[in-house]
Amino acid sequence: MNADIFAEWLRRQGYKVARTPSSYWYEANAKVYQAFPYHWVIQPSEEELSALLRQNQAIALRYSAPIDNPLGCVSYHAVIDEPGYALEKLDRRSRQNIRTGLKNCTVENISLERLAEEGWELESDTADRQQREIASSQETWRRRYLSAADLPGFEAWGALVNGRLVASLLGFQCGDCFELISQQCHRDFLNIRVNNAVSFIATQNVNNRPEIKSIFYTLQSLDAPPSVDEFKFRMGYSAKPLRQRVVFHPWIPTEANGLTHAILVKLLKRDPSSRLLAKAEGMLRFYRQGLLPLAEQEWPGCLAEAREKILHRSYADQV
Repeated sequence: MNADIFAEWLRRQGYKVARTPSSYWYEANAKVYQAFPYHWVIQPSEEELSALLRQNQAIALRYSAPIDNPLGCVSYHAVIDEPGYALEKLDRRSRQNIRTGLKNCTVENISLERLAEEGWELESDTADRQQREIASSQETWRRRYLSAADLPGFEAWGALVNGRLVASLLGFQCGDCFELISQQCHRDFLNIRVNNAVSFIATQNVNNRPEIKSIFYTLQSLDAPPSVDEFKFRMGYSAKPLRQRVVFHPWIPTEANGLTHAILVKLLKRDPSSRLLAKAEGMLRFYRQGLLPLAEQEWPGCLAEAREKILHRSYADQV
């Protein structure tokens, strides 16, 4: 299983895919390209980025770079990169939530066809619960999962209550890394912790596979609140420090970005459910932060303990 398979999945959904020396990219939003596989940490040259922008008539790019990269917003991946994931390694609250979930549901692999048919209710409910604009239609949802049904490396997990699918996960194995791509849970079953159960069983199963060296849960979102990732950290994932770099086309006047960002913030307060406004605000915020030295940036709370060590190493490298 490799990145070419993931690229084929994206193409089947209608996304435009590009390949450069350092990575693959897809048009995640209109004229905005995201690097993938998501767990890759890359350092493309400025010439490579310029060519990608020019050849695809893109307005912006987004990718993960090493923490010692000279540009980029301080960020993280939520990952597990050690063997032996087990209930005993989690805190008391997490253990209790997982046990509650496992008493109330059954967790098992499910077919992508089932996820395509039954998962839309979970996705639409999750988006409504999180007060965000849903990014697709039911038909787009079906195509997304049916497109992966005959491709190697994809697998889905479900939490079932009396035979009903109430929570789900989609993952993909890329080399020795397993990426968790999407997750949904119906609000009516949150209190019985089915989300904890499906996350734990899927993570433990994958972590026990000898060919898997790491599990990637998420890249820090442009617009989601920190509480979204707190769940992942309580489930035993850790924050891997890095930089997220946003690159704009040189024709876009960067000196106007401060004013543009302020306008976007005001518009987003008026319409907090707008996915377009949220992503645009996040792109500009990450871009502006990424121009600052590490010490002057706003660090995510999950990197608070690592901050001083990283800054010390950065200063030492400059001496």
